[in-house]
Amino acid sequence: MKITLEAIKALRKRSGAGFTNVKEALEASGGDEEKAMVILREKGMAKGAKRADKAASNGYITSYIHGEGTVGVMIELNCETDFCSKDDKFRELAKNIALHVAATNPEYITVESVPEEIINREKEIGLKEIDPGKPQNIVDKILEGKMQKFYLDNVLTEQKFFKDETKLIKDMVNDVVAALGEKIEIGRICRFQIRGSATYSTL
Repeated sequence: MKITLEAIKALRKRSGAGFTNVKEALEASGGDEEKAMVILREKGMAKGAKRADKAASNGYITSYIHGEGTVGVMIELNCETDFCSKDDKFRELAKNIALHVAATNPEYITVESVPEEIINREKEIGLKEIDPGKPQNIVDKILEGKMQKFYLDNVLTEQKFFKDETKLIKDMVNDVVAALGEKIEIGRICRFQIRGSATYSTL
């Protein structure tokens, strides 16, 4: 089918990806914008994988203070070059992540950063809640679902963006990776709350 210029412009505005990538994604999806977004996100993930060995030694630190100053967040978003760190899409991503952290208070940044003892504890709890008489393949599926729920509740990159639940935080990162062509990773984060403390930080 013929892909219209209007469709390309709309998806470029939504995804931040380049003209050629958007056009190819729309052609591959038969003009379906949602499927094209999935293709662009997959490309972003592929770019990220290819650049996994690159050093994200540049970046941007931003902060967000909520309301009358009852909650505060500082976030470090890393990338490969100083040029990328100054890009509007990159800085908007950092701001959105800071807003999300203020709203949801996750305990961990990525699944990989969850301590093994915590994962083992959650699995043990989950197994106790499952009928032992069920077949092992069913037990495995139920336990997998419980772990996904744990990650959704506690891991930043696995969470749905609080302002738009059609997007995961990791998908938002991959969208900017696809648009800017650089490795991007969430670095250190601190969240402070009155009558509370910083929830976590990473080095």
